[in-house]
Amino acid sequence: MAAGKYQESYSSRFANCKYQVFLSFRGEDTRKNFTDHLSKALVDAGFHTFRDDDEIRRGKNIQLELQKAIQQSKIAIIVFSKNHASSRWCLDELVMIMERKRNADCIVFPVFYHVDPSEVRNQTGSFAAAFVEHEKHFKEEMERVNGWRIALKEVANLAGMDLRDG
Repeated sequence: MAAGKYQESYSSRFANCKYQVFLSFRGEDTRKNFTDHLSKALVDAGFHTFRDDDEIRRGKNIQLELQKAIQQSKIAIIVFSKNHASSRWCLDELVMIMERKRNADCIVFPVFYHVDPSEVRNQTGSFAAAFVEHEKHFKEEMERVNGWRIALKEVANLAGMDLRDG
């Protein structure tokens, strides 16, 4: 009986979801290696997966399509790589994903690809360097920058997968 209630709750919780998985990643870091393999494995396992280069048609508003896909996904897998924080697109995606998680609308699974989770959590190393640049370019939008920092700290505190060498 309890399993049935859980299944019913889970199903209704994600009733409006078009995608089972939203894959978030820094394209130039991981697209042609890790992310391609992960995406293929998810699709081969039967997961309807959103990946920007597969799902957004030419001529569509990228930001709007990403926002819609995040809202329509049950699970978000975020692949953190060395240059992840240098992309405002990745950081904006992260903020949207974490907002959904806070509302219990999305399950978030971080993958730390050749980056220490503490670098993400504390914004050290390449993440610190990226934020030096963001603070220069977004002087008038420090609330946005602080939102990125908060989201990184929150996501790095989640259980995830650490794929570092060594």
